[in-house]
Amino acid sequence: MRIIEFYRTENDRCPVEEFLDSLSDKHAQKVVWVLRLVEQLERVPEQYLKKLTGTEHIWEIRAQIGGTNYRFLGFFDGPVLMILTNGFSKKQQKAPAREVELAEARRLNHLQRRRES
Repeated sequence: MRIIEFYRTENDRCPVEEFLDSLSDKHAQKVVWVLRLVEQLERVPEQYLKKLTGTEHIWEIRAQIGGTNYRFLGFFDGPVLMILTNGFSKKQQKAPAREVELAEARRLNHLQRRRES
């Protein structure tokens, strides 16, 4: 089992919550369903959770509603805690490089702030 938390910036913004708030109720409900699935299942099907190719630490949670694909990038902070750093609507085959770079930067920021506290 896993615990999913959302990354918070140093000024307490939560980019994942902001992205979820921008979705329609129907789409947000489906995304929340997928997040719960990822938390509860011991073995999550790859259609919902997958290690991002070409990265060392970034994973993606995948939700599809109709023809719309949503992705949430994040990383594991220990064996069960997953921190989601950003969410976006995916329109191409590969995750946009700027989204992956943002996830990596937020991962480093999270780990640095955790060490300092």
